[in-house]
Amino acid sequence: MEEGATLVNAVVGAVVSVVGSMVVPIAPLLGGAVAGYLEGGTRSDGIRVGFISGLIAVVPGALLGLLVFGIFGSLLLGMGPGMDGIGLGLFSFTFVAVFVLAVTAVMVGLSTLGGWVGNYVKYDTDLDL
Repeated sequence: MEEGATLVNAVVGAVVSVVGSMVVPIAPLLGGAVAGYLEGGTRSDGIRVGFISGLIAVVPGALLGLLVFGIFGSLLLGMGPGMDGIGLGLFSFTFVAVFVLAVTAVMVGLSTLGGWVGNYVKYDTDLDL
């Protein structure tokens, strides 16, 4: 892989994040570090590719969340059998929205930090990976 192929490096980092997230809680940091290491360039290049990697890594989780919310949406919005109010539905929708935003912020933030770390490891340490 060549240095500077930002989208390819971001996708590789996102794959590391998604696959690793099933096992390692800090997988977005590792995915961003892989993307930043592969990207090379300046620190801002590492940060940028880590950010893009985090955004790409959020997509599978968002699609799964939409699927689950679509399946159970009628119950969450208070329109199921025996439910006559929308208070619980609005609370549930708000909770899901805040949860999705928080997870997105954490994933993108850790990936961005990982991009910086990956660039740092490539240029400022004696490690030869």
